Amino acid sequence: MSTHSRRRLTDAPFLAAATGATPSRRPVWFMRQAGRSLPEYRELRAGVGMLESCFDPDLLCEITMQPVRRHDVDAAILFSDIVVPLKAAGIDLDIVPGVGPVIAAPVRTVEDVRALPRLRDEEVGAVTDGVRLLLDALGQTPLIGFAGAPFTLASYLVEGGPSKNHERTKAMMYADPQTWHALLGTLTDITIGFLRAQLEAGVDAIQLFDSWAGALSLADYRAFVLPHSERVFAEVADAGVPRIHFGVGTGELLGAMGEAGADVVGVDWRVPLTDAVRRVGPGKALQGNLDPAVLFAGPDAVETHARRIIAEADEAVTLGATGHIFNLGHGVLPDTDPTTLTALVELIHEL
Repeated sequence: MSTHSRRRLTDAPFLAAATGATPSRRPVWFMRQAGRSLPEYRELRAGVGMLESCFDPDLLCEITMQPVRRHDVDAAILFSDIVVPLKAAGIDLDIVPGVGPVIAAPVRTVEDVRALPRLRDEEVGAVTDGVRLLLDALGQTPLIGFAGAPFTLASYLVEGGPSKNHERTKAMMYADPQTWHALLGTLTDITIGFLRAQLEAGVDAIQLFDSWAGALSLADYRAFVLPHSERVFAEVADAGVPRIHFGVGTGELLGAMGEAGADVVGVDWRVPLTDAVRRVGPGKALQGNLDPAVLFAGPDAVETHARRIIAEADEAVTLGATGHIFNLGHGVLPDTDPTTLTALVELIHEL
């Protein structure tokens, strides 16, 4: 993989913490830090569709930069959506406000799987052009590439949109494992292609989001998901950048998710970092895990919980974690006051 354009960010605290070095300050960034919580984002997006903004290099760059300028976070995350690579492959879908991604023709049969298209270079090119603009704009701040994990993509495709119970997804998994693994194999190829394109454009780290993996038991995760996620991480290992793995409601899966091959495991707010390190095992950094709802509880509560998480993180390091990146246990909620986030970043850096 060509890495000719990657920047040398020797002093970036985020990269230090992710690779087991000692950061100059505790790094902090937030999932969904770019987006609806920022008035400047709402202004920029007025009248522009979500997918349109994900494929417009200038918009992509500006939206990704907004929280970096405003909050002084230690990393930027490429503004994107779980379904962007599916759209870039030419799958007919739309992101419906208030609903989420909706797939025009859900994938239910082996024929549907065989008919799935592959990534198209020209569509991915709009994203990688945005990455290149960002690398110029970011200075010494690392850029994290983004992709949805194969299971979460599969759930959207099979269900036709967001789902509470994932019943169609699980029905395919249990009743027709052959078709299931064929589907996941195709989606793994798409995910790898999407991440490789970002890596070749110069991103400094990647995060694989398995948003819906928490719907699975550990045994099902191991049988039906883990081999595919493992392949994603293995195929991008040669880029030599930190790889982060995160899912929601995945406390029971943390050990297996740690085995998938990431260098950093994200932990949602339900599991203390001291428990997470025991489940993940030593030798990996942890990321997380303030409950996003705490940000609505006022400055005293935010400080109390932030201090608790830092204490837990420090203990996790004595138990074998190689570092800690402060984050939320899921994305910034849309109604969060951005000044609260700015103050939290200052607090983490002071502590």
